[in-house]
Amino acid sequence: MTTQGTAGIARLTAGRSRSISPENPTGAPGAGGRATEGTGAHAARDLGRGWKVSPSIEIAAGATAVLGEIEGPATIRHLWLTTHRDNWRSLLLRITWDDADVPAIETPVGDFFCSGWGRFAQVSSVPVAVNPHGGFNSYWEMPFRRSARLTLSNVGAEPAVVYFQLDYELDAVDADAGYLHTQFHRSNPLPYREVHPIVTGVHGSGHYVGTYLAWGVNSSGWWGEGELKFYLDGDSDRGDDEFPTICGTGTEDYFGGAWNFDVPGSGYTTFTTPYLGLPQVIRPDGLYDSQQRFGMYRFHLPDPIRFGTDLAVTVQALGWRSGGRYLPLTDDIASTAWWYQREPGGTPGDELTADALEVC
Repeated sequence: MTTQGTAGIARLTAGRSRSISPENPTGAPGAGGRATEGTGAHAARDLGRGWKVSPSIEIAAGATAVLGEIEGPATIRHLWLTTHRDNWRSLLLRITWDDADVPAIETPVGDFFCSGWGRFAQVSSVPVAVNPHGGFNSYWEMPFRRSARLTLSNVGAEPAVVYFQLDYELDAVDADAGYLHTQFHRSNPLPYREVHPIVTGVHGSGHYVGTYLAWGVNSSGWWGEGELKFYLDGDSDRGDDEFPTICGTGTEDYFGGAWNFDVPGSGYTTFTTPYLGLPQVIRPDGLYDSQQRFGMYRFHLPDPIRFGTDLAVTVQALGWRSGGRYLPLTDDIASTAWWYQREPGGTPGDELTADALEVC
């Protein structure tokens, strides 16, 4: 059952709630709080079993931890996770649906939660909430039919301690329900006069539901004149890759802002709303000087972008030069995209190596 706000919450179903955490790693009924060893064992030594013996896990450098393996049909309703901010780019979240060969979700954990710069910023959207100090919450609806496997891989040089809780519902999945997918891409720096890829190589039918950009500006001046473009259902087969079906009017426009996000007298101004926001502005040098860092999201929940056969998404990087002319920029742009499609198997984005994920 899907609810919108409180609508539908009074409807009773045959679903049964389960939860996986370090206190109940299988999600089995009656299996929580049974640990005798764990990261809290020393603190609980005077109290014993059942008193927060295993509140977290430690993932060694280079290792992969399984957060959960679930037999379906079921729907993941909520994922809460926290770890030190040094791990936000070096922990890679992967989710595989129905024993597919390629994970459908593969992205740095911080970027999945709209936190790509390793610094806290409040996010108060419908599908993603980030609360003090680094409490990551996902409310993306994630149905699957046979199985789900969630892992975290540590590509960093140090062990990572992770606290998490995965809440899901055992129940039938509607025949028309799609699988949640993501792609992560980073251009560092974006080559001159090229566009940054947000989604590439997607084939099948579905709908696009979200974009997060972590944008690092490597020059002075305004940086967000570039358009976001959505290529749908054979656009690239019509003879010219330059012409998409959906083309926006500018970067800040796509994310629901206007006029450079610049409130006169205040400069760049952050905001976070249910569907779109600029929650993070990092200002090492001032308003329009070099090395600004931005985080922004848009979630297409009321307005999903539907596609029937294929999808690609790009963004330009444009500033201004003298004479009122556009200036192509060579910025540091990282993107995470979310969409649903009928096929469970993933479409890989960039290779997620430690060098590619370094926070600059």
